Amino acid sequence: MKPFRSLFAIALTLAGAPAAACAHAPTVAQSAVEIYDRTEGRGLPIYWHEGRRFVVGKPGNEYAIRVRNGGAGRVLAVLSVDGVNVITGDTTSPQQSGYVLAPYENAEIAGWRTSLSRTAAFYFTSLADSYAARTGRPDDVGVIGVAIFAERPPPVVLDELRRKEAARADAKTVEAAPAAPANQAGALRDQTAKLGTGYGRSETSYASYTRFERASETPVETIAIYYDSYQNLLAQGVPVAPIARYRPDPFPDSGRFVPHP
Repeated sequence: MKPFRSLFAIALTLAGAPAAACAHAPTVAQSAVEIYDRTEGRGLPIYWHEGRRFVVGKPGNEYAIRVRNGGAGRVLAVLSVDGVNVITGDTTSPQQSGYVLAPYENAEIAGWRTSLSRTAAFYFTSLADSYAARTGRPDDVGVIGVAIFAERPPPVVLDELRRKEAARADAKTVEAAPAAPANQAGALRDQTAKLGTGYGRSETSYASYTRFERASETPVETIAIYYDSYQNLLAQGVPVAPIARYRPDPFPDSGRFVPHP
C-alpha cells in the first residue's frame, strides 16, 4: 500500500455528464475510509450498528480522515464533517469541492482548509465548541461523510484509445476541487455531552489547482462514519469494546534478584 499523502492540489471542477453519455466510463474500485487518531497514533476501530458505521472519539484528541482510492482512475472525494465541507466551509452538498486522488492513492486530511498552505486541525470536542455549532449549523454534528466521484474520460477516436491503453501514465499527486457555495443555519440542540469536531491549531498543508470533470452527477459511492463518546455510543446500543482499565503493579513478582534482560 502506498503511504498516506498530505500534499494536495486543489482542482477546478467541470460540470459532470451522466455516466451513460460516456462511451468508456471507468470502473471504480471500492474506496476505503479510516478515522485516524493523531493524538494516540492509531486507527479507530469501526463498530457496526443497525447498518451504520461508528467510531469512538476521545474529547480533545486530534484526528484525520484517511481515504484510499482503490481504482485505476482518478476520483474526486467530497469530504463532509458535521455537515460542513472541509475545504470551503459551506454546508455540504455532494456537488461541492473535494480532494482528487490519483489511481491507488492514499490521502490523509487532517483539518479544515483555510488557504492553499494551511489547515485548522480536526479535534473531538463538545457540541457547543464544534465548528458547525459555532457557525450556526449544529443539526448534523457527529458524522463524517465521503462522496466518491469517478472522472469522466475525454472522448477519443479508436487510434487515440489504443495509444492510451498502450501507454497509460498514473498521476502521482493527491488533488482537490472547489465548487459553488451553499449555506443554511440550524438551532443548537440540547445535547451538551454529544461530540463534535473543533476548529483547531493551524498547520502547514500545501495545495494547488488542477482540472477534474465528473463522470456522473451522483457519487459512485458514499461512505458515512458516525462518531460520539464511548458513553453516548454505549447508551445508543452500539457494540463498542470495553474501555481498557489497566492498573500497573508496582511490585510484580520477578524473583529475589534482578534477572538478565
